Amino acid sequence: MNDRKPPSDKVGFDGLSQAESGQQRDLEVDPKLGDAPVVDAVWGTIEGDGPDYKSLSWIQATVLQLKTQIGLGILGLPAALNTLGLVPGLIAIIGIALVIGWSDYVIGTFKINHPEVYSVADIGEMLFGPIGREILGFAFWLLLVCVAGASFLSMSVGFNTITEHATCTVVWTIVCMVIIGTLSSIQTLNRISWIGWVGLVSILSAVITLMVAVGTADRLSLAPAGDDWSVESPAFKSATFVDSINAITIIIFAYGGTPNYFSIVGEMKEPRDYTKTIVVGQSLMTGLYLVVAAVVYHFAGQYIASPALGTAGHIVKKVCYGLALPGLAAGGVMIVHVSAKYVFVRILRNSPHLSKNTPTHFIAWFGCIALICGLGFVIAEAIPFFNDLLSLIGALLNTLICIQVESYMWIWDNWRSPSRGTLKWKLLFAMNVIFHCIGWFISVAGTYAAVITLHQNFQDGNLSR
Repeated sequence: MNDRKPPSDKVGFDGLSQAESGQQRDLEVDPKLGDAPVVDAVWGTIEGDGPDYKSLSWIQATVLQLKTQIGLGILGLPAALNTLGLVPGLIAIIGIALVIGWSDYVIGTFKINHPEVYSVADIGEMLFGPIGREILGFAFWLLLVCVAGASFLSMSVGFNTITEHATCTVVWTIVCMVIIGTLSSIQTLNRISWIGWVGLVSILSAVITLMVAVGTADRLSLAPAGDDWSVESPAFKSATFVDSINAITIIIFAYGGTPNYFSIVGEMKEPRDYTKTIVVGQSLMTGLYLVVAAVVYHFAGQYIASPALGTAGHIVKKVCYGLALPGLAAGGVMIVHVSAKYVFVRILRNSPHLSKNTPTHFIAWFGCIALICGLGFVIAEAIPFFNDLLSLIGALLNTLICIQVESYMWIWDNWRSPSRGTLKWKLLFAMNVIFHCIGWFISVAGTYAAVITLHQNFQDGNLSR
C-alpha cells in the first residue's frame, strides 16, 4: 500500500498545506467576511472580475447530479430487463445503485480530506504518481467524450423520428453538436444549473408519457403486423453470458455520471453538504429507474425499442422524443462542459488565466469545447448502435472510473486510519476489496461481450437509427 504524508504536509495549488488551504478556504467563504476574495486549493484566488467557480448550493448540486445521471442511461434500462427478466433486472439495478452510491460518497469524503483534488486525473497522480495521472485522466476524458457522442447520437435519433428522416442523419448530428456545444460553453456549473432543471422536467415528461403510452397502446412500434402477437415479460429469463453482461453494463452506464461528481463537489460553496446531495439524488434516481424500467418492460416485453422512447406507437413515439430532446441536450451539455473543463483546468492550472477573463482564458475555454464536440461527433458516427455504445462505454470505462478507482481511494485514504483494526474498519475494507474485484470482472467480461455484440450488429446492419 502506498505510503502517504500526513495532511499537514500536502501542498495545494496556492502553496499552502492541505490543512491550511482548507482552513483558509472555509474562512474566506464565510458570509461574515463580505466580499473578501475566496482562495481555493484548485481555482486559486477567486475575485469579482472572473467567473465564480465556488457558487453551487447543495440543491443546485443535487439537480446537476440527477441530470448528469438521468438521461441516456434510463433509455436502456427496459432493454436490460428484457434480457435479464424482471426480478434479476430489478435486483441488478438496486445492487449497482448501492455500489455506485458508495463510490459517490467516497468522492465527497476524499475531496474534503484533499481539497487540491479536482478530477480523476488528480486522484491518479495522488495514488499512482505521474503515470497514474495520465492513465486515469485519459480514461476519464475518453469516457466523457464517448458519452458526449452518445448524446449526439440519441438526439439525432430523436430528430430523425420526429421528421421521419427528412434530413440526413449526419446533418442532424451536426445540429445537435452545435446546440450542445453552444450551451455547454457557459463557464460555470452554477450558471448552467437551470439547464439541469429543464433537462429533468424534459426527461421525466418523456418517460412518464412513455409509461402511460405503453400501458394503453393497442400496438407497439416493433410489434409485427396483424393481430397475432402478444407481449411476454416474464419475471425470470434465460440469457447467454454475453447478453447478461451487456445488460449489466447498460445498467452501470445509467449510473455512470459518477466522475462528474468530482467537478460538482469542487464547485460547491459548502463541500460538506455533498453527502446530503448523494442521499437525496441517489434515492430519487434509483426510485425512478426502478419504476420506469419495470413499467415499460411489463407492458412492452420483447418489443422494447432502442432507445426505449421509440417503443410506443408511431405518433406517441414522436411525442416522446419531442419531450425528451431538451433533456437529452441538457445531459450532453453537462458532459461536454465537464469534459472541456477538465482539459481547460489541466492547461491553465497554476496560471492567473484560469479564473480571470483574459483573452487566453476565453481562447482556451472555447477551444476545449470545440475539441470535445468534434471528437464526440466522430464517435457518434463511428458507433451508430445505441445499446452497443452504452454497454461498451459501461464496461470499458464506467467500471474503472465509477467503481475501481473509488474503492481504491477509500483503501488508500484509510490505510493508516486511527480506526484501523476495528470491526467497522475491517468490514469496510473487505467491502471495498470486493467492489474492486467486481469492477475488474465486469470490465473485462463486459468489454469482451460488448465487442462481440458490436461486431455481430455491424455484420447484420442492425442500426439503432
